[in-house]
Amino acid sequence: MSRNAALSAFVESAPPGELADVTKAIKNILGDESIHSELAPAFAKYNEEQFSLVKLPGSNTDVIVSAYNSLGDGRYYDTENNTSFAYDHGSLDGAASDVRSYTLESNHEDLVRKSLVKSLRSHGTEHYPKYNIGVYPTSDDSQIALLTVASKYSPANYWNGRWRSSYLYTPSSSTLTGTIAVDVHYYEDGNVRLQTKKQVSAKVSGGSAAEVVRAVAQAEKAYQEDLNKAFGALSEGAFKSLRRQLPITRQKIEWEKISAYRLGQDVGGGRR
Repeated sequence: MSRNAALSAFVESAPPGELADVTKAIKNILGDESIHSELAPAFAKYNEEQFSLVKLPGSNTDVIVSAYNSLGDGRYYDTENNTSFAYDHGSLDGAASDVRSYTLESNHEDLVRKSLVKSLRSHGTEHYPKYNIGVYPTSDDSQIALLTVASKYSPANYWNGRWRSSYLYTPSSSTLTGTIAVDVHYYEDGNVRLQTKKQVSAKVSGGSAAEVVRAVAQAEKAYQEDLNKAFGALSEGAFKSLRRQLPITRQKIEWEKISAYRLGQDVGGGRR
């Protein structure tokens, strides 16, 4: 594997909220502070796949950066604000600049801007404490992409997590396909990471924005319930079996006498 491919793999596998830490580690290993330009393509891929957020100058609203709203050459557009902007992938700050007016040209403009955005935002407000959405026609205008990203970072407690869902709605056939991805990293005194994906496929009855988002809500609710059941089974099964229920003596420890135990002898069954 080439140096560039290896470094790109590190960047693209960075856990949520930890891209700066991974980049800092790469700098320390290589002793090179000017590596950003070499990593810019990997940063771009990471930002688009992870639905990175950016605030436009003069705005307090975050806008998603993704392949679905890319105009090429580092420019992206936002359907809600009718703007396009440049995004610097070579900077970890992810600053936006050169904001311009942008007119969406799509046969589905009314469905996107007036209906789907409103319905998807209502869904996000109801189910996520903090979230961002994006609704964009595909380049050939045959489908509409619906994106949701919800991140929660708690580095002081050594965990970060991100929920991403992306769907493609085809108006001509009233079908919805997509992917739900969950990525959680816990790294206090260890390194545990959950990465899971679920493919979604549904037929939308009626074809209205409300019905499209209802199908999204049903898919996400079912997946959350499946995750809860899986974690319950793990805690009562596989995780529980990893811990010894009794010490090697087969007797419970008398915790009030713990300070008097000689670890290698009394708890371990005596000197061998």
